[in-house]
Amino acid sequence: MTTDADVVIVGAGPSGLALALSLVQAGLQVTLLEQQSQAQLAQPRPDGREIALTHPSMHSLERLGIWQRLHAHERSFVQQAVVHDGYVGQHWPLHIHPLGTDLTMLGGMVPNHAIRRSAWQEAAGIEGLEIITSASVSHIQMHSDCAQVFYTQHHAPGDEGKDESAADNSRSSSDGSSTHSLYTPLVVAADSRFSQVRRMLGVGVHMHDTGRSVLVCRMQHELPHQHIAHECFGYQRTLAILPLLPQPEMEEGLHLCSVVITSDNADIEHLASLDEDSFAQEVQALFQHRLGEMQLTSPRHSYPLIATYAQRFSGQRFALLGDAAIGMHPVTAHGFNLGLSGMELLSQAIVSAFEQGYDWGNAASLQSYANAHHRHAWPIYQGTNAIVKLFTDQRPLPRLLRQAVLRGAEHFPPVKLAIVSQLSGHSPWRLLQSQWQRLPFMRR
Repeated sequence: MTTDADVVIVGAGPSGLALALSLVQAGLQVTLLEQQSQAQLAQPRPDGREIALTHPSMHSLERLGIWQRLHAHERSFVQQAVVHDGYVGQHWPLHIHPLGTDLTMLGGMVPNHAIRRSAWQEAAGIEGLEIITSASVSHIQMHSDCAQVFYTQHHAPGDEGKDESAADNSRSSSDGSSTHSLYTPLVVAADSRFSQVRRMLGVGVHMHDTGRSVLVCRMQHELPHQHIAHECFGYQRTLAILPLLPQPEMEEGLHLCSVVITSDNADIEHLASLDEDSFAQEVQALFQHRLGEMQLTSPRHSYPLIATYAQRFSGQRFALLGDAAIGMHPVTAHGFNLGLSGMELLSQAIVSAFEQGYDWGNAASLQSYANAHHRHAWPIYQGTNAIVKLFTDQRPLPRLLRQAVLRGAEHFPPVKLAIVSQLSGHSPWRLLQSQWQRLPFMRR
């Protein structure tokens, strides 16, 4: 059967756009379907979320041309991370840093909306990629040699959309919308952790509703953060302070951070309802005034914390990517990083089959992606959920266990080395070699 695209991707978020760019660079023809309008994709609104990026993730964004499109003040970095049991100064913390290695930082920090904007800028107009906006997928029909994706396009003002005359299988409705279908060897669902396409494909999901929410915002402060990220596991609230670069409009001498507070839903609603001064005083007290006087510089955004893990990542004619495959709790900052590592694995599987003349939509061609992504992601997903459970348990025994874990890890270098290895993408052996070569007697 003649197909309309080599791959159809549903969802023009960062993971979907990254996969599209990767496949087009390899010579495939890609069609991307997105519910939002072109205007919304081109200028995404700030949503308060700052994305922590590992070294491999930054390399992926650079390879795709997305990293270079970010503004200089949007590319912050983390030199050290400190994990506290309770709030700052209550107990012995765990310090994680790249000292003694050839690394200059643990990772980067980039606003979510900036990644989305830069990915769109790189993808818009690129040869081999067609982006159909204001499009909602209604159902997917599987044939022996291809998938047929049915969608409705709502013609929003200012949205160029798709030329209906180019599709034989299209029809218009009285409300101005039009329905179409696309034939493709492979459809990729990249449409959020509550993916409708995943449901259409009949793939179940393991869901963990924590019953908690997260509040995120930006605050400026008097004292420098020294590019140190703090994670404070309080007994009712969890507070994260993430270092950011000053923005161009800020007064000279002031500093900027992202504040992330996790708590039960009622407490998050209370914090969101406080006036700006009262909220700033609350955060200052939580962080023991370590950054001096603080001031809110952005709206406060809140999100429910629901982790998801798809029962399978691929099958005949389909694959899942990004949050549609794995929706992570943000406490370990692995959500988008897993999305990008999955993108690299899926791209490799598709391109390898494409270059060898195999059917890249066949379940066997996609199995290597599913296996490798599961092996990498499952320990991180389970470990993150275990950390959340342990560090939010208010009972006396878990409190003692938390303190023992952090104190033990602080004095057991292999644990720190394993964490730095995960963030940097370097093997622990390579990091050990780097440390060995930096010893004084090795430099003589």
